[in-house]
Amino acid sequence: MSVKVLAVGKKHESWVSEGIDRYAKRLKKPFDLTWQLLPHSSREGDAARQEESARILAKVGERDHVVLLDERGKNVDSPGLARHLQSRFDLGETVTVVIGGAYGVDESVHARAGFVWSLSKLVFPHQLVRLLLAEQLYRAQEIAGGRPYHHV
Repeated sequence: MSVKVLAVGKKHESWVSEGIDRYAKRLKKPFDLTWQLLPHSSREGDAARQEESARILAKVGERDHVVLLDERGKNVDSPGLARHLQSRFDLGETVTVVIGGAYGVDESVHARAGFVWSLSKLVFPHQLVRLLLAEQLYRAQEIAGGRPYHHV
């Protein structure tokens, strides 16, 4: 039981690494966080989307619960995210969060996703999304554990 992030793109910028490390060090099982960065396609548009989607799906385990980040996905509040993740951990599943590339992902990744999640109606740079994700995973852990990090 853990959280694996598959992200298309270059390595974390230093300010992002610093922030992710800050939250990752605070995470405890089952919220262990691992990152796998997949290279951008050298192609553009649909061809890039298809190539990157194939790379993503090759890294997804058969029993993984896939959470796809997409601005057209469902907006949930932090307690809702905590409940969703905990329900998957209770089933013994690894949660794999997918952050697609600049052109997004194709229908095959959408079809594989058990949950399509929108951080916001706004679109953020990929580096910032990574940091926001790390913080929200830490927040979900704290909510699930009944600790006071999250104030309502």
